[in-house]
Amino acid sequence: MRLEITRKTDLALQALRVLAETENPVKGKDLADRIGTTAPFIPQVMKPLVDVGWVGSDRGPTGGYRLSADLTRTSVLSLIEAMEGPTVDGRCVLQGTPCPATDRCAMHDAWTRASAALLVELSKTNIIETPTHERTAS
Repeated sequence: MRLEITRKTDLALQALRVLAETENPVKGKDLADRIGTTAPFIPQVMKPLVDVGWVGSDRGPTGGYRLSADLTRTSVLSLIEAMEGPTVDGRCVLQGTPCPATDRCAMHDAWTRASAALLVELSKTNIIETPTHERTAS
């Protein structure tokens, strides 16, 4: 299992939450200011989100970034994988090479259980929480 959460992923989560709070497109510079980064870095943060269809991006004076999907049912694990790549890659946690089926390391079984539990928890945690009034209505 490879699980890396970089500053870019943290900024992406913050950006999604900002976009979820507004109906109008948010300019890159304004978004950068609101999440604490630089305007030149925003396209690097937002490109994976546009690529997976969660965010729309329009150019021009009335353009900006806007939420394009309902993220109340989209997991933090999905965000991490959209930003960082697959979390399960078959590599041994100790060796960094593919884990052979016949000669497993001393950590294999414990790591497999722990990483499975972590992935379950991340998959149950949504990027955007459902508002309380909507949770009770369903």
